[in-house]
Amino acid sequence: MSQNPVLKIENTGKVEGDKVWFRPFHFQLNQSEVAAIQCDHIVGRVLFNVLTGEEAGSGRMSYFDQSHPSEWKRYSHRIGWVSHEEGVYERLTPYEYLRFFQQLYGRKGDINELLHKVNLSSRKSQRIKHLNYSERKRLSFVKALVHKPELVILEEPDQNIDLESKVILRELINEHTAEGGAALVITSNMESAVILTNDVYRLNEEGLKTMDVQEPDEALARDKHDVQEAEGLPETEASAHVQVERIPAKVKEKMILFDPTEIDYVESVDGTVQLHVKGGVFPCTITLQDLTERLEPFGFFRCHRSYIVNLQKVREVMTWTRNSYSLILDDHHKSNIPLSKGKLQDLKQVLRM
Repeated sequence: MSQNPVLKIENTGKVEGDKVWFRPFHFQLNQSEVAAIQCDHIVGRVLFNVLTGEEAGSGRMSYFDQSHPSEWKRYSHRIGWVSHEEGVYERLTPYEYLRFFQQLYGRKGDINELLHKVNLSSRKSQRIKHLNYSERKRLSFVKALVHKPELVILEEPDQNIDLESKVILRELINEHTAEGGAALVITSNMESAVILTNDVYRLNEEGLKTMDVQEPDEALARDKHDVQEAEGLPETEASAHVQVERIPAKVKEKMILFDPTEIDYVESVDGTVQLHVKGGVFPCTITLQDLTERLEPFGFFRCHRSYIVNLQKVREVMTWTRNSYSLILDDHHKSNIPLSKGKLQDLKQVLRM
């Protein structure tokens, strides 16, 4: 893997008045790499604006070892952009649109071939205003690559587009990186992030955190290796060394391994166990009973037959009636989790109330 950086973010944060959009964080993207930053869509818009010229509140950013944004015009032609709310010249045809950007960047290339890549050959002579949303997005993808940039940055690229367009997006990114380019995806959808790359980061009020994303076979092999290592130790020594540190959730064909402390609560819905993490919901194949045993050492409590809650996230215990209780969490949605009457006394003992 190349270690030639195309983008460096060094202790960069964004604060406006009393609003902290994101705390200072470090990030680096190298040639031939694809990375995805998953965050709230509004935070993603702010980050995209900072990456495309808006001044950050702190820290330093650089593209190709040139400072940003003071030297912006010196290297912006080396970058391609796909904005979520990107405007287009609706009176132009797709062919005219791509030719305009080729001329703007002083590039030459086969426009018919580019339109073929995004399956717009049959629409090349129709005005853009007659294209549907997915076709417009495909045109914006290839527009960002028309000048053969070294880096492409995409904001919410596959939101609300059809399956064909999602497949085309993946193919374009794969071709771009195979030729030595780099790509950064900013998305509010974790599923979109893991589909496009295994290098996934989450940006929230706590900063930037690397997500552990693996192919299912890789995750299974690692679990098997951990078990084999444990079996080779005496029982007391094994229990001292082996501790659950990651809880797996499946997203499409990949596995995300969550740190238990990230999980707000676990819920069983119609027999399907779901992990609730920072507003996202992820299916888990482990039973609720097994999760109870694995998560208890990390401060989780089985508060209901269908719920396990992270007690570090509980803000208050709410009494509705003599026999009705719930736990209010300190999360974005102020989640309301039921507390069984029979579990109330157990909770008091755990909390030493």
